[in-house]
Amino acid sequence: MNRISNIIVFTLLITASASAQLCQGSLGDKVINITFGSGSNPGPSLSAATTNYRYVSNFCPNDGSYTVTNSTSACFGDSWYTLQSDHTGNANGYFMLVNASYEPSDFYVDTVRSLCQNTTFEFAAWIMNVLKPSSPCGANDIRPNITFQIETTDGAVVKNFNTGDIYVSASPTWKQYGFFFKTPAGINDVVIRMRNNAPGGCGNDIALDDITFRPCGPQVTAAIAGAGDNEIKNLCVGDMSTVKLTSNVSSGYSNPSYQWQVSTNGNNWTDIPGETSTSFVRTSTGSGSYKYRLAVAEAGNINSPKCRVLSNLLTVNVNDLPVTSASSNSPACEGTTLSLTAGGGTIYKWKGPNDFSGDGNPLNIDHVSLNAAGKYTVTVTSDAGCEQKDSATVSVLPKPTADAGADTDICEGDNAQLNGSGGLNYLWTPPETLSADNIPSPLASPIDSTVYVLTVSGDNACKDADTVIVNVYKKPSADAGPDKVMIEGQSVMLEGSAGGNGVSYQWTPAVYISDPANLSPTVNPPRDTIYTLHVISDFGCGVATDNVFVKVYKKVIVPNAFSPNGDGINDAWNIEALDSYPDADVSVFNRYGQLVFHSIGYNKKWDGGYNGNALPIGTYYYLIDLKNKIYPNLKGWVVILR
Repeated sequence: MNRISNIIVFTLLITASASAQLCQGSLGDKVINITFGSGSNPGPSLSAATTNYRYVSNFCPNDGSYTVTNSTSACFGDSWYTLQSDHTGNANGYFMLVNASYEPSDFYVDTVRSLCQNTTFEFAAWIMNVLKPSSPCGANDIRPNITFQIETTDGAVVKNFNTGDIYVSASPTWKQYGFFFKTPAGINDVVIRMRNNAPGGCGNDIALDDITFRPCGPQVTAAIAGAGDNEIKNLCVGDMSTVKLTSNVSSGYSNPSYQWQVSTNGNNWTDIPGETSTSFVRTSTGSGSYKYRLAVAEAGNINSPKCRVLSNLLTVNVNDLPVTSASSNSPACEGTTLSLTAGGGTIYKWKGPNDFSGDGNPLNIDHVSLNAAGKYTVTVTSDAGCEQKDSATVSVLPKPTADAGADTDICEGDNAQLNGSGGLNYLWTPPETLSADNIPSPLASPIDSTVYVLTVSGDNACKDADTVIVNVYKKPSADAGPDKVMIEGQSVMLEGSAGGNGVSYQWTPAVYISDPANLSPTVNPPRDTIYTLHVISDFGCGVATDNVFVKVYKKVIVPNAFSPNGDGINDAWNIEALDSYPDADVSVFNRYGQLVFHSIGYNKKWDGGYNGNALPIGTYYYLIDLKNKIYPNLKGWVVILR
């Protein structure tokens, strides 16, 4: 840091004025710009300026000391604010931290040289009272109070200003203080004298950052004619339209001079030759972001950057044309999809043969025809609105016409001859049930109905496909279901089932059956019967049969009276159909429950006797177990008559 820089640092530390004293017009580039740099702690001491303050390397300097740092932390019992960055928020940025000396005094004097005569300058700095409201000082805190004074080198006072008391704030708050003054005629060098008006002790502790010294002059306002703001965003390379930059300069200079400047990065500025009026017509340029401003100064000072004030920035963005790359999947085969692609933009508009037009990227044209061949032109528009044209030439190749033949039907286990045509090369899928997959007419032996796809190609890369269905009809199968048993006079349902494709069915014999064409008819034959289920393929794939046996048990009729009197009429208890149940268990009891007759089977009919003696007239009770699971036990009474 040079001597002039150190002068400005301490000048602003002591003499920064209230914000109302900052330049109200336009400012020039920074003649002096003290940021204190950046890096790890501690920062370097001030090397060029004379000061009565002592440099220390810790971030909690005592009275009469200062440091350069990028942070503070709980200084003096946490009575100072903890800071983690400089005024701009840069965590590595240094600022100057000062603990005032006990006695008020001039604490810095230096000379700033090579200024312009009769020119107004602004000094400004960002200052913070680092004392917390909760510090032990309470209401007796000592508030920083700084006076700036500008003198000629022979001691004449040019201007001075006092900041007044800088109060503590509820949170860490940076505030800009400054003042402006005019250099007298014939004066190029000035002395800056700074005084700390408050004593040291409990308070009077400040942080200082971003000290600037800039020319101050009339208000200079620049604008782009016809534009709504200070930026044109969407010019394109090759756009020959002109852009007029205008300005308005308030009074303040007795004989102002003007100079338009241009920059491509906002930092390095170049005077535009010959552009020395209040307006400027910009002509076409290459791509880039161009920033413009107007510099104004007294006529004799316009060539000195230290003397000029500057307008606001105007920006003109010139965008590159999109770099296109139009292409296609040409040659495309007739009937397929033609895909047009491009690049470099966000909007794509295509035009082609036969008044074709379309938007998009990629742009797909389905089922393309032979007359779609030709040149396709695309207009590519970037997100900045810049357009570029490109083109792609497309050819469309004729395709063969595949014919897989007519659909056919076969029975399970048979095969079918396929008949394909339409190409030079053939491919059938699926190949597993074919005699060959690369000939026009293979033999197909599918197990189930199958769709075969034939793909043919000709003398180019184009292909076509067709399909044929071989329907496989399953042979019929018959299942008459389980055998059935029933009691004479009742009925039973058959449980037939049939398999195969396209079948019909019929039961034989078609007697004592509810519906011979029903798989589950009801039957009531009077005697044991075998029914046959016939399942017939409607497609000529054969007939299947199966039998079911229906067992019919006779109905047992028990008479309730007989007269064993020897007249030859109804002399025995004759039970009809009981002889059909050879294992039947027949028991008869008198009214006292005494067993008077018992027989396994009924080969010898009961004659009304017991142990060789005739039983008396009366009512007797019987229990007949037919030993047949479908027939319930029979029980009741029978009367013997004489």
